[in-house]
Amino acid sequence: MSYQVKTKTSYGQRLSTALKGVVAGFAMFIIGTIVLFWNEGNFVKTRKSINEAEKVIVRISDVSTTDPALNGTLIHASAFADTDEVLTDEMFGVSEKAISINRKVEYYQYVETSRTETRDLVGGGQERVTTYSYKKEWVKEPVNSANFSDPSYQRSNSVRKTVEAKTEYAKNVSFGGYRLPLFMISQIGGSVPLAANITPTPTEHLSGNMVYYGETPSSPQIGDVRVTLTKVLPADISIIGKVVGSTFEQYIAANGKSFAQLSMGTVSAENMFADAHSENNILTWVLRIIGVFLVIGGLKSMFSILPALFKVLPFLGNIVQAGVGLVCSVGGFVWSLIIISLSWLFYRPLIGIPLLLIAIAGIWYLKKRAESRVAPLRSPEIIEN
Repeated sequence: MSYQVKTKTSYGQRLSTALKGVVAGFAMFIIGTIVLFWNEGNFVKTRKSINEAEKVIVRISDVSTTDPALNGTLIHASAFADTDEVLTDEMFGVSEKAISINRKVEYYQYVETSRTETRDLVGGGQERVTTYSYKKEWVKEPVNSANFSDPSYQRSNSVRKTVEAKTEYAKNVSFGGYRLPLFMISQIGGSVPLAANITPTPTEHLSGNMVYYGETPSSPQIGDVRVTLTKVLPADISIIGKVVGSTFEQYIAANGKSFAQLSMGTVSAENMFADAHSENNILTWVLRIIGVFLVIGGLKSMFSILPALFKVLPFLGNIVQAGVGLVCSVGGFVWSLIIISLSWLFYRPLIGIPLLLIAIAGIWYLKKRAESRVAPLRSPEIIEN
């Protein structure tokens, strides 16, 4: 069931909002520009640090005992990550020898979603129709329903029991004759169910590694809570890390970037370095996309005052808005290419120059397109015989 709210905004209010958007858009534009420039530099620095690590890596086949001669050396090794430490979760009667134990908590709640449609009015005003919908979902945190828009759903959420979600790690995890640092311990995966050991009450249900607070687990009601327990057991792992006494730390490359890697199972150094390069590429592309969207979104917000001025006649405002949107999209993309190119010019000139040429071509395209739009508006020349 949905709930609708209609609001009207006057022409003056729209202009005021658009003016405020100029400031917010400028901030988005600056942040996007910084993200793009920093991201390219970070990509190059990270790649250089990985390449540097590949050149100095020492492959160790046996780490059953510590070797003082390896102190300060970046090594690759595979061994069994083990621990004698017993981790406990007293609330659920858990006592287990494990690398880590995790308590995941979920609450069954009403969740509000909204969809807004706008309609321009003659005179520059605008009508907004916001449709609010509500559905029941399992979420990580209780949802405050007091602020729901639909009065019939306000204060509809409740919680039977509040349980803290947490993860506990073993502090002493051996790797042959060495001891793993916490930043490596936290990367060890392969979680499996961890059975709870409690005597449930009539409103509590126990099923293996899940404890359910509610009447009927198969038919959840608002306020019900479920807790899922898992553990990570000792396992074979492969690491790349710098030896420091009887433990490890991250390798610091000449450019100041740190590097260390952990993989589950027995994995060669070559594959681990390939994975590191792949992770660097993926992160870089994600941040590139975010940066471009910030730049384009910022430009659209900065120039939103232009279509707002022409919204007195909706059809004219729509034409201006489409034009502003196109110019900001192309211009934002071109600006992003320029920033990326400048960054690569600083770090990798052979790649930065072609990118800069593409950006210049984009500027030329915008200029020619603008000239083609202006040309028909010019008065024709009078030819005298």
